[in-house]
Amino acid sequence: MTQKRDYYEVLGVARSADDDTIKRAYRKLALENHPDRNPGNADAERRFKEAAEAYAVLGDAQKRQRYDQYGHAGVDGPQGGQGFASAEDVFAAFGDLFGGNGGFFEQFFGGGGRRGRGRRGASLKVDLELTLEEVATGVKKTIELKRAERCDACSGSGARAGTKKKRCGTCGGHGQVVRSQGFFQLRQVCPTCAGQGELVEDPCPKCEGRGAVPKDAPITITIPAGIESGHTERIVGHGEPGDGGGPAGDLVVVLHVKEHDVYTRFGDDLLMQSRISFRQAVMGDEIEIPTITGETVAMKIPAGTQPGEKLRVRNHGLPRADGYGRGNLVVQVQVDVPRKITGEQEELLRRFDELDGGRKGKKNAKKTIFEKVKDIFS
Repeated sequence: MTQKRDYYEVLGVARSADDDTIKRAYRKLALENHPDRNPGNADAERRFKEAAEAYAVLGDAQKRQRYDQYGHAGVDGPQGGQGFASAEDVFAAFGDLFGGNGGFFEQFFGGGGRRGRGRRGASLKVDLELTLEEVATGVKKTIELKRAERCDACSGSGARAGTKKKRCGTCGGHGQVVRSQGFFQLRQVCPTCAGQGELVEDPCPKCEGRGAVPKDAPITITIPAGIESGHTERIVGHGEPGDGGGPAGDLVVVLHVKEHDVYTRFGDDLLMQSRISFRQAVMGDEIEIPTITGETVAMKIPAGTQPGEKLRVRNHGLPRADGYGRGNLVVQVQVDVPRKITGEQEELLRRFDELDGGRKGKKNAKKTIFEKVKDIFS
């Protein structure tokens, strides 16, 4: 696996650099390595994407703090650094920084091959409920989505098949207009074409010019074992389609774990209640305990176990999220007190009570319960 370069080294700034210095360094690198300025240059495109990945972390205060503390390990993954598969992904992520859809670069590059580029689609959010059993084993879930999909009749253009969009007369196809205020010139998104640079004169009858139609779009995702409630999974490219052929947004899945009737979760450990008899508590025993996976495991009850005492069954909790080992199953013991007893049972209890505090006096009171029970049967 290729070793990533230090992000500060990529941008050519010191670790103490402030936000403005980092932003300026990124803009300079992005300008030097812009694909329009370096057509067909794979190394320049790699540096362009590498600089964008570095800025995605160092330009965000929280991500930068994690990176300074843990390095790449602190920002890799769904909530960390962002990799860019293409230059188009960079424009989608940092369009605002560059004055819209590549507008920052348009000040330096004439033809504006990227002007009028479609806008990224909206992301979708879905809440998904899991059982504790599913968390224990991991599971595949199919989400029944209904979202806008690119219209196949017009290939997402919004224009009737056989026709083309018309260049916007207000902005001349640039997607932006320049307004003068005294000595200053301000670039703004074109109000006529909403930044697209083109207009639909003859709308597609299937999508009515929107370029997208609602469709069922089920998607199956794999959820690893040990996931925590509130965890989010981001599935790139499964949100709403972009306007004018722009990239699709993402699907954000928020996971919620249902409360269980038997087990209470504490991180990777599970807590359950188990009832035992007075005899088992006094003399000890071995009982079968159900686990979250449906199996049973033998658990030893030591002699003299007290009501409410917690006994631990190791490695029978939930899998750890890092994939190494499992938590424990903690069993809290409750001693059953019978509501009704027979005459013989009552007589035995009276004898036990006499042995506990009467016949052997204070010396006997210091004995353990186990020793007192043994005295009954001696």
